[in-house]
Amino acid sequence: MAKNSKLVPRAKELRKNMTLAEEVLWKELRMYKINNFKFRRQMPLIFGEYHFVVDFCCVERKLIIEVDGSIHYDQEVKEYDELREEILQLAGYKIIRFKNNEILYNIDQVLSKIKFLF
Repeated sequence: MAKNSKLVPRAKELRKNMTLAEEVLWKELRMYKINNFKFRRQMPLIFGEYHFVVDFCCVERKLIIEVDGSIHYDQEVKEYDELREEILQLAGYKIIRFKNNEILYNIDQVLSKIKFLF
């Protein structure tokens, strides 16, 4: 894992402009609330030539949580997400995805799924 100085400003911008679903989930992940593990939000990662900012990451457990809004239904975005997931998995990360509505309307179930991975 590496950080890229070009990604850091983008990550900061994303942190300032989180979606409502991301804010709701972050409230539940921050400050070691999930089994005393630290999560980071909008975390920049580099794997070779690939540069990403992931929504939430627990580095210690190599777990990435992605929050998907309606843009993720677009075919191009789906293809990009698949490539991105493949690269992240090759780097040893497990990725779990949640739709905005899952987080907004069923946060307890979302948290149960996340806790199950620990």
